Amino acid sequence: MPELPEVETVREGLARWVVGRRIATVDVRHPRAVRRHVPGAEHFADVLAGRTVLDARRRGKYLWLPLDSGDAIVGHLGMSGQLLVQPPEAPDETHLRIRFTFDDDGGSELRFVDQRTFGGLSVSEGGATLPAEIAHIARDPIDPEFSAADFLTGLRRRRTEVKRALLDQTLISGVGNIYADEALWRARLHGARQTDALTGPAVSRLLGHVRDVLEEAIKVGGTSFDALYVNVNGESGYFDRSLNVYGREGLPCHRCGTPIRREPFMNRSSHSCPRCQPRPRTAARS
Repeated sequence: MPELPEVETVREGLARWVVGRRIATVDVRHPRAVRRHVPGAEHFADVLAGRTVLDARRRGKYLWLPLDSGDAIVGHLGMSGQLLVQPPEAPDETHLRIRFTFDDDGGSELRFVDQRTFGGLSVSEGGATLPAEIAHIARDPIDPEFSAADFLTGLRRRRTEVKRALLDQTLISGVGNIYADEALWRARLHGARQTDALTGPAVSRLLGHVRDVLEEAIKVGGTSFDALYVNVNGESGYFDRSLNVYGREGLPCHRCGTPIRREPFMNRSSHSCPRCQPRPRTAARS
């Protein structure tokens, strides 16, 4: 699933190619793509026609496009969603779900493509500043208004495993499985460490590594393991070439040479170095 770097890369593309343009038509090709828009596909198309996109914003893994009506288009890419800027003559993608055209004499279209249909778009009434649907999502660590002090307090109160806390989007947003593993490796922490046992300096170091990993990934367009994640121009990201643990089971740790281990975690997998990130005793006993 796309995480903060991938979604931020898409947001930057939308800011360049879509902001300032007036929507002419909206063609919903698959109802699941607008299933979160309760009034339905026809209403989704009607309420957007004639509206101008004012900005492209992001909260965690969610995108929203403020409109001149005061409403906003809210989007989540799900597992395989793509927002592509395409010339009108480009063939329709196999999994094209929504097409936006604009009032600028045949300029590029915006297409929402989603193979697995877990993502989707909706209209948030009055949501231009911050859609109510995503107001519960915490700020992310590269947001200028993110509070490290609030994060430390919230983390210590969670009384859970540190990796579970990093994936809690109400505590800190945008961090998913890939970047949690990478940040924990840099911080030399096992994901099963209990949050209430972490010292303030340890949390500060971890937060610094989370920021570094996310910012480095943004610079190279995020992580692409297959063709399901691309930016608005259809280009892949290259952070997979910089991964230290994620997806490297059995390969030597870049720091100490110990083979990387993979462990089951919340119907997914965690990757870590047995030597650099020893399991906490409580986790080992359980």
